[in-house]
Amino acid sequence: MAGYDPKLQSVLRNASMKDKTVIITTLNDAWAEPGSIFDLFLESFHLGNQTKMFLNHLVVITWDQKAHARCLALHKHCYQVETKGDNFTGEAFFMTADYLHMMWRRIEFLGTVLDMGYNFVFTDTDIMWLRDPFKLFYKDADFQIACDFFNGNTYDLNNSPNGGFNYVKSNKRTISFYKYWFNSRNAYPKLHDQDVLNKIKKNSFISNMKLKIRFLSTSYFGGFCQHAKDFNKVSTMHANCCVGLDNKVNDLKILLEDWKKYVALPENEKNQSHPSWSVSCRTSFGRAKQRKQKNKGWLRRRALAVTV
Repeated sequence: MAGYDPKLQSVLRNASMKDKTVIITTLNDAWAEPGSIFDLFLESFHLGNQTKMFLNHLVVITWDQKAHARCLALHKHCYQVETKGDNFTGEAFFMTADYLHMMWRRIEFLGTVLDMGYNFVFTDTDIMWLRDPFKLFYKDADFQIACDFFNGNTYDLNNSPNGGFNYVKSNKRTISFYKYWFNSRNAYPKLHDQDVLNKIKKNSFISNMKLKIRFLSTSYFGGFCQHAKDFNKVSTMHANCCVGLDNKVNDLKILLEDWKKYVALPENEKNQSHPSWSVSCRTSFGRAKQRKQKNKGWLRRRALAVTV
């Protein structure tokens, strides 16, 4: 273990399950603000069915001092990454330079965790934990990942993976895979980690290393792109296909209200009732579009006022 940050070693050791598995999420100041994503994320563990215990194994990787202080105020396993002058404090808008840099720094960090001998479940902070996912993971897989859209075949490389949720076992295959994934950013400089994964997942380098990949069904690991429709089966729900921090916060609050109503039902009614989520990616895109049009209208009126 020589050469690794002793603080990181300590945090991982204290959070680890008996089989050296940790749950990891990342956090910056924008998502750590009171009432924002991080609060909802932690709340989901308390509202979920037998998920509260997983907070003991959750490691929050923070990108800035403010997020780190907020993490320490709410959680016991926090680790601040050295970002070497990078500024990851604000909302990193999708596909901007800051966003891409943050995503690749994340892949590099997760590769280090594997190299240190730890298995991990990586979860975006805008994923609500509603049930124990470990009961649904495949025993024989090295790398299993959630999907934006799942085609029904867990082995099919044509599925649309989402890098926001994956379970990875530490072994020679996964360590080599994460190094290859990270280095592939140079071949696709304008793509983020998820799109690069789509580019490389069928490469002979990966098939030759015999990496066992499985894709997780959206029936259990759902999101706003493709809902987990059965409340009796859902394990996690992700605010994917959702534009903007405000939209994510708004829709995740609605999602948790839906879940609370379901949990409050008598046991015999849970199986008989067919509740549905009140959120969808369409509502989020719609609100973003309305806000954009509203801003355009304001700028047009302002321009007219200036010219008149």
